Amino acid sequence: MDKESLRYQLTPLQFEVTQHAATEPPFHNAYWDNHEEGIYVDIISGVPLFSSRDKFDSGCGWPSFTRPLNPQEIEEKKDFSHGMIRTEVRSHTANSHLGHVFNDGSPEKGGLRYCINSAALRFIPKADMEKEGYGAYLYLFDEPDRG
Repeated sequence: MDKESLRYQLTPLQFEVTQHAATEPPFHNAYWDNHEEGIYVDIISGVPLFSSRDKFDSGCGWPSFTRPLNPQEIEEKKDFSHGMIRTEVRSHTANSHLGHVFNDGSPEKGGLRYCINSAALRFIPKADMEKEGYGAYLYLFDEPDRG
């Protein structure tokens, strides 16, 4: 989808985050404190990115995840902006900015913290997954913790 079309499809914040690598305010975004079961999909492509089973409260004010649902859907790029060296994460299908990944996550869960902007995501509650076309992912909530 071209950027001009996206401008009409997305809110101004969603557009700035996904297309210009902006960052939404911590603690003032849709999903930082969401504890409902479900999956988080790319706001542009609808491709599933993260599960609530892998979400944790890192205290940073943005949704944090221990791992992506499909690692092939996450692309990593070095980010030298703002005088820091970080690893940006982008969605493969939509090539949109999602956030960053850090090595300060729980060692028991792999050590990574995917710090993701809510504005780059759409949450699909478990109860709506079938009707929204994501029924194939319901197995995630029948398994023991992916730990």
